[in-house]
Amino acid sequence: MAQPHSIRPTDAATVPPELQELAAAIQSLPEPYRAQIEPVLQRVIDGTRRRRQILSLVQDALSELRMDMKYLLFDLEATRRERDDYRRQLEQLRQGE
Repeated sequence: MAQPHSIRPTDAATVPPELQELAAAIQSLPEPYRAQIEPVLQRVIDGTRRRRQILSLVQDALSELRMDMKYLLFDLEATRRERDDYRRQLEQLRQGE
């Protein structure tokens, strides 16, 4: 006899309400039907969790990329300012000769 698969309380935050409703509806089915449907539901829930984890990782990576781009632009502007300063100094030295 298959163990009933229910959504654990800790999982409720990571599982969409529609899947929670579906899990509750499946729990009310007779055992033979529930035993057939629960593994499929669990695969759907696991896939949903994985997609959310992947989405979170992608969002974090994008945030890091944005921050890296800001640092790179800041560094580029600083480098350009330094270059312009050195050019001015070089021109002043040449004029002073």
